[in-house]
Formats: sequence, C-alpha cells, structure tokens
Amino acid sequence: MRTLKIKLMLAAMLLAPMSIIQAQESGTSQAFWVHEDVVKPSMVEEYERICKELVANMKKHNIQEANMIVANLADSRYLYVGPIENMAQLDKPVFATLAQKMGGTAMADLFDGMDKCYDVEQNYVIHLDTELSYMPNGMTQTPEGENYRKFHYLHFAPGNRKMIKEKMKAVRDMFAEKGSKVHYRVYKSGFGARGEFYMVAVAAKDAVDYAQKALENDALLGKDGNQIMGDLFSNLLKYEEYLGRMRPDMAYSPAN
Repeated sequence: MRTLKIKLMLAAMLLAPMSIIQAQESGTSQAFWVHEDVVKPSMVEEYERICKELVANMKKHNIQEANMIVANLADSRYLYVGPIENMAQLDKPVFATLAQKMGGTAMADLFDGMDKCYDVEQNYVIHLDTELSYMPNGMTQTPEGENYRKFHYLHFAPGNRKMIKEKMKAVRDMFAEKGSKVHYRVYKSGFGARGEFYMVAVAAKDAVDYAQKALENDALLGKDGNQIMGDLFSNLLKYEEYLGRMRPDMAYSPAN
C-alpha cells in the first residue's frame, strides 16, 4: 500500500470538520491544506469517474476520518481543500480504515487509475483571513445554492506585504460601508505556495448571477471603488482570474 501517496494525494481530505472555521476562537486566520490535481483534458471524464467511485466507497463504509470539499477550475484543475490545526495532522493514516474495508489492493488500484489522468499534482497551504474577508451574513466556504466561483489571485512582492494588507483592509471597509451585495473570502498563500498572493473567492449562482452582481457593485462603489481598487492593483506584481465551480458530487462528509 502506497502510504506516502495516499497522504500526499488526498491530504486535503479533512482531519477536522468544516465547522472548525466558525469554532476557531483565537486569531483571524485558519490554515487549509490544498491538494491540486492538474488533470489532462482528455482524461477528465475518467478522473471524475474514479474520484466518484472513491467517494462512493467512503459513503458505503461511513469513513469517519475523512471530510472534504472539492472545487474544479475551467482549466481542468481539481482542488481538494480542508482545514488543519498543524502540519503534524497530515501524518495521520487517514485512509487506513477505508483500505481495510475495501480489502486487498482495491483502494490502491483507484489511486493507480488517478495517476494516469494527470502529470502534475501539488500540495500547499493557504490561510483563510477572516479579518480581510467580507462575509456580513456569516463565514462559510459554501454558500447555499451558489456553486459558481470566481477566484481572483493578487500576487505581490514580499517587501510590500504590509502595504498590500492595508489596502485589502481598505477594500473590505469600503464594501462594508457601501453595503455591497458581493461577498467574498480572502485566502493568503502559505507553506508550499509559489510566491506570495491573496486569493479572493467570490460565489454566485451562475455566470449570469455573477455578472449582474458585478455590474450592480461597480455602480454602488462608484468613483470611490475605482480609486481604492486602482490603488491596490497598481501595487501588484500580477493579477490572475480563474473560473471554477464547487463539486458537491465529489465532496464527502461522514454520517453521524
């Protein structure tokens, strides 16, 4: 059994429930481990079939040690994301029970099949910053009925770290003062990530809903918005935007 492969490939299958976000009492940041598979476009269908088979087995055996949310981007990347309290948590044998329940090499065979679907996989840590996020109705990564996502990556130089954070606070304060209907979560790059960045995740029902909210928000923020946002963007190294969606059909939470 490829123990190391299991740890690295699906480390983001959570070792703690998603409610840890709300339960955290100290600080304004929650660490998340992210496992990212860059799937070959021609292998997407096979990859999803295997992943869903894995989840079906987890549900069948009600595996208590795992819990995950999943997102996939338009460029065939799949992100498995989950909160961690510390890096040592990742050393726990998360799938030992599932391997025993499935028997033989059944689980390893699933992972072997996944290996054929991509050439690149990576693991890194990001931190949800509740102070910089704008979620007036309460913090959640999965707003009900809003699986559409826009992920905005704001890359900056380490020497500008403090300045960029202050400008992100100014944006949050402006959204709050204006009563914006566009809610968002801010994640800061951490261990294993390439370069420093903030990732801003915005949820919507679909592309039309997102576009409508964006237009209304631009009108609401007006000149103040252009000035504050322009000030932030003028100090970035690079800006990237990715379209994605949450995949509840590939997610897993144990039954009580």
